[in-house]
Amino acid sequence: MSDGRTAEIMVAEARKAFWVMVGFLALIWAVQVANWASGYSLSYSFGIRPWDVERLPGIVSAPLLHWSWAHIEGNSGPLFIFGFLAAYRGVRRFLGVTGLIAVASGLGSWFTADAATVGAGASGLVFGYFGYVLVRGAFDRHLIDIVIGLVMGLCFAYQFTGLLPAEGIGWQAHVFGFAGGILGGYLFRDRGARSVDKAQGDTPPGGSRPALLKEIEDLGL
Repeated sequence: MSDGRTAEIMVAEARKAFWVMVGFLALIWAVQVANWASGYSLSYSFGIRPWDVERLPGIVSAPLLHWSWAHIEGNSGPLFIFGFLAAYRGVRRFLGVTGLIAVASGLGSWFTADAATVGAGASGLVFGYFGYVLVRGAFDRHLIDIVIGLVMGLCFAYQFTGLLPAEGIGWQAHVFGFAGGILGGYLFRDRGARSVDKAQGDTPPGGSRPALLKEIEDLGL
């Protein structure tokens, strides 16, 4: 496939990723309006209640629900940034990663959180996408993604504090979401890139810098 065609495909996927995240944010904000109008009864009714088998479907609905305007505002920025970076390599793969993160975060919370609590919020997805972006480049062997992961890790290092136990914060969703993102990086890795590397002798002449410049050019940057 020509470099021009590769760049066109990547730009098209990035455009799709942008609109997918815009649509997802629009959805959770629309749900928030209804949730707020009902006195946050939706969060209580459709959030995750640990060890309650009848509330297992909350694993799917909980990421769409929040407990306050401050809660959804705090999640929206990181959700858009990490979600877009997780999706720009391919929306179909992103949907699979999202499903894995939601299940890992939700089940982890269901099994380990206090049975008297109800969990809701997109922060499990935020930490899952964060973990996925951090490791994807290493698994895919895409140098530009390794750089993105390192930059995001440095810029958002404070996010790691959300993985520590804290009163009043559903840290279990954070931890298991983060783990789900790392697992997603492995399970949804680009196996084709590794095969091509082996066929070409792994490291191209001139080291990694030319490869990195080529990936930047492919992205149209």
